[in-house]
Amino acid sequence: MTTQQQQTQDAWDTIAAGYDEFVTPTHRPVSKAALDTAGLHQGMRFLDVAAGTGALSLPAARLGADVVATDISPAMVERLEARAKEEGVSTIEARVMDGHALDLEDDTFDVSGSQYGVMLFPDLPRALGEMVRVTKPGGRIFIVVFGNPKEVEFLGFFMRAMYAVSPDFEGLPLDPTPLPFQVSDPRKLRQRLQEAGLEEIHVETVTEELEFDSGDQLWDWVMNSNPIAGALVVDTTEEQRIAARKVLDRMLNERAGGSGSAVLTQPVHIGIGTK
Repeated sequence: MTTQQQQTQDAWDTIAAGYDEFVTPTHRPVSKAALDTAGLHQGMRFLDVAAGTGALSLPAARLGADVVATDISPAMVERLEARAKEEGVSTIEARVMDGHALDLEDDTFDVSGSQYGVMLFPDLPRALGEMVRVTKPGGRIFIVVFGNPKEVEFLGFFMRAMYAVSPDFEGLPLDPTPLPFQVSDPRKLRQRLQEAGLEEIHVETVTEELEFDSGDQLWDWVMNSNPIAGALVVDTTEEQRIAARKVLDRMLNERAGGSGSAVLTQPVHIGIGTK
């Protein structure tokens, strides 16, 4: 394992528990949309790359598919296995694996997918190539990715809160484009799928809704959604982080109209093609 791979593994291991608690449950509606688009059904073999703790794998298994779930993080894989056992799902095989080099045979799966996974890979074309390689001829490959970062409201709320409490906060650099948004332009997403050799390519954009009851809940969601978040606030003080949560509270309360949960939205692209 290279130094970069080890660092990636360690970073995701660190947030695996929080990711499972705060993030995975919020992504299942998008998972359903992606699996419906792919036409996954009972008896199919399904590969989930960069599976996290099962937001995509678990609903795929409930559709009757035999699932292989891979992730570079052993802690994520352990959480996925525990969640599957807790929910009574027995048709998921979870394996620690780098999606850049899948330890899987060619032409094995009916459908291969990745939700908020390979969009983070430093070598996205290679990862897509691996997904294509292990998918059967005529099979389908899809990835679920963030849309325009300026329209991703959880990110906007978080950034505004940090700027309010820390004038020196640098934010998320957008030049060059950070990995989570490397295919946020649907034209670039389509191009990557074409370059991977796929046909019958379709890019569908849906709106994901995330509900938050408090600034603490939104803070925990952001901090555990990606190691990048923790790196952004590493130079802030505990007092500033507490103050940011209070700012988020006020922002969410305003969005909710003074009562109930606040709904934040984001555009999400589902890019799919046929091998």
